[in-house]
Amino acid sequence: MIVKSIRVKSALSKSGLKEINYSLNPYLGCVFSCPYCYAPNFTPDREASENWGKVVAVKENLLEVLEREVKIYKRGVVGISTITDAYQPIEALRKLTRESLKILLKNGFRVSIQTKSPLVLRDIDLLLEYKDRVDVGFTVTSLNNKLELNAPPAKGRLRALEKLSSEGLETWIFLGPIIQGVNDAEVENIIREISNIKVRVIFDSFHYYRGLKFKEGSTQWWVNLRNRILENCKRYGMECHEESEDWIYEKRRIIKLFSIRFQLLLLMS
Repeated sequence: MIVKSIRVKSALSKSGLKEINYSLNPYLGCVFSCPYCYAPNFTPDREASENWGKVVAVKENLLEVLEREVKIYKRGVVGISTITDAYQPIEALRKLTRESLKILLKNGFRVSIQTKSPLVLRDIDLLLEYKDRVDVGFTVTSLNNKLELNAPPAKGRLRALEKLSSEGLETWIFLGPIIQGVNDAEVENIIREISNIKVRVIFDSFHYYRGLKFKEGSTQWWVNLRNRILENCKRYGMECHEESEDWIYEKRRIIKLFSIRFQLLLLMS
């Protein structure tokens, strides 16, 4: 793997997702190099995008830029790893993700982390200190890593998920992308595997982007699979919804959280 340093003009970028306001990606390029990944199409560093999995660009001035931005940007939800996994191996050395979390959380921002790496457990002290403004999700597409040969084992991710959940942190699993004829037969096994963990399930089908070898599933296939997933979640008493609906649930959760805080303030006054 080639590691290079780059300088950036911005740390936070506006998000196109309804459930988050900003995105933050400390690195460009990802050694996990999952075959369904759309990130090369949205990575501005040409060397990293054209040599996906072999080149990682480190944003060497990210923290100083972020320190400036949190003073002038409106507080909101920051999605960590919206393009590139922020807890890939380089993070163990450079710690840009951990230091970014410190800056964001100390300045009143809320953080939503999505990763495939148990390395996030290293930062559990920080996550627990600000647990009311943090949620952590793990992507799982199968239990045997057949789609993610270079990523940490799925069973290890689920153990990390269980640890975070047991500590009272808000956790979720992204069950996807689900690809027709590739990993769709595994959804029941995955749901059963996590049924003893207090975790929200967000699921989605595969969406085609330029350069990917997989095809999108048929409409009827997805309708049938969606019903199977919801039935399995209901069987185990789990909160479960499609990715396209996640912003609705996130909005409800935030409203509920503010309501609880308001009631506590009234009791204390």
